[in-house]
Amino acid sequence: MNGNRFNLIDEPWIPVVDRGRVSLKTVFSDSSIKGLGGNPVQKIAFTKLLLAIAQSASTPQDNQAWSNLTSEGLAKACLRYLEKWHDRFYLYGERPFLQMPEMSKAVVQSFGAVLPEVATGNTTVHTQIQHEKPFDDADKALLIMQMMGFGLGGKKTDNTVVLTPGYSGKTKDNGKGMTGKPSASIGFMGFLHNFLQGANLQKTLWLNLFTEEQVDQIKTYSEGIGIAPWEQMPLGENDEIAKKLMPSLIGRLIPMSRFVLLTEEGLHYSEGIAHLGYKEGMIDPSISVNYSGKDPKAIWVDPERRPWRMLTALLSFIAANDNNRFDCYQLQFGLNRGIGEVSELGIWSGGLRVSSNAGEQYVSGSDDFVESFIKIPTEFFGEKWFTALQSEMSEMDTVAKSLYGCVMSYYKHQTVEGKNQAAQATNLFWQLCERRFQELVNQAGDKAARYKLRKVFAGFLYKAYDTYCSQETARQLDAWAQSRPNLGKYLKQGNE
Repeated sequence: MNGNRFNLIDEPWIPVVDRGRVSLKTVFSDSSIKGLGGNPVQKIAFTKLLLAIAQSASTPQDNQAWSNLTSEGLAKACLRYLEKWHDRFYLYGERPFLQMPEMSKAVVQSFGAVLPEVATGNTTVHTQIQHEKPFDDADKALLIMQMMGFGLGGKKTDNTVVLTPGYSGKTKDNGKGMTGKPSASIGFMGFLHNFLQGANLQKTLWLNLFTEEQVDQIKTYSEGIGIAPWEQMPLGENDEIAKKLMPSLIGRLIPMSRFVLLTEEGLHYSEGIAHLGYKEGMIDPSISVNYSGKDPKAIWVDPERRPWRMLTALLSFIAANDNNRFDCYQLQFGLNRGIGEVSELGIWSGGLRVSSNAGEQYVSGSDDFVESFIKIPTEFFGEKWFTALQSEMSEMDTVAKSLYGCVMSYYKHQTVEGKNQAAQATNLFWQLCERRFQELVNQAGDKAARYKLRKVFAGFLYKAYDTYCSQETARQLDAWAQSRPNLGKYLKQGNE
């Protein structure tokens, strides 16, 4: 693969909504692009890339400078930046984008082998999407971005190749490679990432852009904004450039957790920079962590509990007296200033749940991609609105638990094990509630509107109960009547 070719600034490779693939230049020159496409991990990886470009191109000093910049001004600054660094965005050549030519000594893995959704080896294939497909240059560029922060831990990394002399973080005392650690942006089980969303992609990037003052407030980013790796690539896992990248904002946007080099048939693949984790105080600005207790707690992806149900936890920083708050810098800094700029803000949350066994990460069982999108009307945004929403979500959790107990009781009356049916009924209830959750967000500050919605949610609960608790025989009818949920308290409270 000799010669500079496939420049990411000019070639279409980034999936966007309703358009297929576009180039980096198009992202910053076409304001009609609504948002990113692809699966949730790809959306996160691309958002981080675009934000790294934006922070490198134009980081405002403070919120006033950010407001004056505008999304249009930021896009123009990014185009100028890309023009300046055009020669650093070739996928192939003497400076391949985010790749380490020295990795040629590492074992080659197939493209599909490093993707969690592709079944390789002796893994059972259940759906067409699990088949490994041929990769074109656009696919390979996308893969490179995904690997920077979302490489799974395990034995597929060839950690016998060490680029920093004396670095012992990848090899055992006998010289054999250690099992690769999870990449910075996925962690042990799969972090839930969160970003603000605007009316179009350019506005989304502007809303998520940090100021110098904000980065200074994040004490763990001791190197500040940092220098993008395409401007100054690290030469190894722990050289001086890598050491400066780790405690910087850019280092969390483009963590270089994997060192890779493309070949025709796959990629040379090894563990890269080993970033500190949330327990050591280092986090991506898009994840939520609670540091109030003895041990830090992160919000992980949970396919059984979709992100919209975690909204009050994600926004717990709003409550001034909440001692059990989660902090997400991306939301906290962005929401507080965004309410004065736009009429409504979107919150996108997503990620990938993974399992782990003996250091090997994989996607299995109920593991899956998840994502949710909620709009926040800025005219209602504040502690009063949040407290009302928090109360309603707490009540919904309570009635969901009562539903589980009632279904269990129904089957107990018939001397039948009912755990699976109770879990399925509860899951159906939450699926039905999701359809109307945006209304609750919009109307959380209105008591009368909340009461009407409680009636709707109560109807969903009874529908879930009836779906999994039949009434066809006399015995079933008797069990159904005795175990039927009583929501009088829930509905009465809503009318106070």
